[in-house]
Amino acid sequence: MNKTIGILAHVDAGKTTFSEQLLYHTKSIRQRGRVDHKNAFLDSHHIEKERGITVFSGQAVMTYNDSNYYLIDTPGHVDFSSEMERAIQVMDYAVIIISAVEGVEGHTETVWQLLREHNIPTFFFINKIDRAGADLEKVLEEIRVNLTKDICDITTSFNEASMSEELVEFIAERDEELLERYMEDNFHFDLWLNSMRTMIKENKLFPCCNGSALQDIGIVSFLEKLDKLTLTKYYKEGDFSGRVYKIGHDVNGTRVTYIKALSGRLKVREELCYGDAEEKICEKITGIRVYNGNKFNAVDEVYAGEIFAVTGLSNASAGDGLGILREKAVYEMVPTLKSKVIFDPSLNIKEILRCFRILEAEDPSLNVTWEESLQELQISVMGIIQLQILEELIRERFNLNVSFGRPEILYKETIESVVKGCGHFEPLGHYAEVHLKLEPGERNSGIIFENLCHPDHLTTGNQNLIGHHIFEREHHGLLTGSPLTDVKITLLTGRAHNKHTSGGDFREAAYRALRQGLEKAKNVLLEPYYSFKIKVSLDHMGRVLSDLEKANGNFQPPKIIGDKAILTGKVPVATFMNYSTELASFTGGKGTLSLVFGGYSHCHNKEEIIEKINYNKNADPEYTSSSIFCSKGQAYVVNWDRAEEEMHCLY
Repeated sequence: MNKTIGILAHVDAGKTTFSEQLLYHTKSIRQRGRVDHKNAFLDSHHIEKERGITVFSGQAVMTYNDSNYYLIDTPGHVDFSSEMERAIQVMDYAVIIISAVEGVEGHTETVWQLLREHNIPTFFFINKIDRAGADLEKVLEEIRVNLTKDICDITTSFNEASMSEELVEFIAERDEELLERYMEDNFHFDLWLNSMRTMIKENKLFPCCNGSALQDIGIVSFLEKLDKLTLTKYYKEGDFSGRVYKIGHDVNGTRVTYIKALSGRLKVREELCYGDAEEKICEKITGIRVYNGNKFNAVDEVYAGEIFAVTGLSNASAGDGLGILREKAVYEMVPTLKSKVIFDPSLNIKEILRCFRILEAEDPSLNVTWEESLQELQISVMGIIQLQILEELIRERFNLNVSFGRPEILYKETIESVVKGCGHFEPLGHYAEVHLKLEPGERNSGIIFENLCHPDHLTTGNQNLIGHHIFEREHHGLLTGSPLTDVKITLLTGRAHNKHTSGGDFREAAYRALRQGLEKAKNVLLEPYYSFKIKVSLDHMGRVLSDLEKANGNFQPPKIIGDKAILTGKVPVATFMNYSTELASFTGGKGTLSLVFGGYSHCHNKEEIIEKINYNKNADPEYTSSSIFCSKGQAYVVNWDRAEEEMHCLY
């Protein structure tokens, strides 16, 4: 049986040490490494060794009883949440490590929410019970209050000879048939065990164990329970399907695509297809690698349920479906900051850009952009630590010295009115016309495209081409030039010419139609918000509420538990991104803060930001709202406000 197990935690909870113990006890490694000794098997990169944190998702293989386990050790720092989420989507089960001393921390809640968003069955391991200040009961209560009430402690009471009355009752309460049997005193271990497996798989029950990874306490017991309570079903017959979860490059610069096989089998030299119907790409697999740490074995074929890497795919990206699976994964963790790349002007910008494109392939959330109008290279990031790591990485891999400007907020724009936009592109020898309807979409829905064009007006191929152009890049809003989002775009009609329509004519017409519609719409500036959860003593509640008001946050009525106050709500990233330091200062480190990306909403200081960015909508080299027409062999430009008068079809 093939099982993919992810290990996740808040930084410093002992995640990597826990993984080392699992690998050691399954004889996958001969010697247990330690983070503080800089010899952990899965933290193989020297940056990870020096900083003592996991930056890249590490993969290892282990065998236990009759199952093959693919272990994925994920980053624990919030700045690398995107890397963690990409790995989550290929996990069969997850294990959250929580420190018995620190308890449920800010990033622990982020991890939990991501696992629930992607429906990953989850185990808990409360670590560091040997440490001074460890409080097991307190941590269990924190999990019940902050994460889930459906947690059951199976540390000491789980075997065929003895299953505690408390655990038997806990399981029975979640199944009517079992409850009847329980009331009749009719207990059968196998029935309870199978029911427990099903409940775990369906995210109705979350087992918990405790121990000490550093002292090797409770690890073998946890492994035994994990093996008994996890079950996967993958079918080796039929067509191949898989999911890309990571892109890397080996020491020779060869592009390596990491994949989870979901069905069928894949052999070396076979052709593998990916992409959508409009851009289907088929490439031959030149090699298959099964990685264990930073080393790999080359194999000829792989089967459903296995984690492996291939060479030969030149354009696949993280989240892509492969084979018969074409649906691309959707990720929740998105950067809210952007930063300017600073480099020596004597360096070739094309070479700089090439290096960043390689990094972007490995981490798509970087969203590398060359701003022609500013002559700037910009990237999207999660935080300061990520920028520090990138500096080291670029210096090491590409022998380039770069630095980064102070991170700035990533704004977006949308509309609040329904409008129609039209665009015409007819320089001599070209012809295309497009009519679109723009409507406000639901908040945080992105761009949605609908096609209502009749095939008598445009061929299906041309209609699909327009849809492709809508999605092929981010579009600029009019207020600040920020990316357009939360808009439904509908193709109404259009025109083509049998002889003169070619190449990018519909791209030009579609962009002009979109831009012309924006000129007529009510435009809105959006900024990113955090969903926050703050836990402080009652003495500090007034200070926090005051700070939230100053930060333009909104919050629910405080929840009082004992002498603690729990505050939840949303607040702009711009006003709260550095609040953790301030909170730690006035609470003496006892206040806790959890920040999770909460989507985009109206900018709290719109006028100030518009003035600061000073975007000139009429000087954007990539966009124009004017249309081009042709008369008597001469092309002429018509401004957006008069373009409809000359359109060849009106809707």
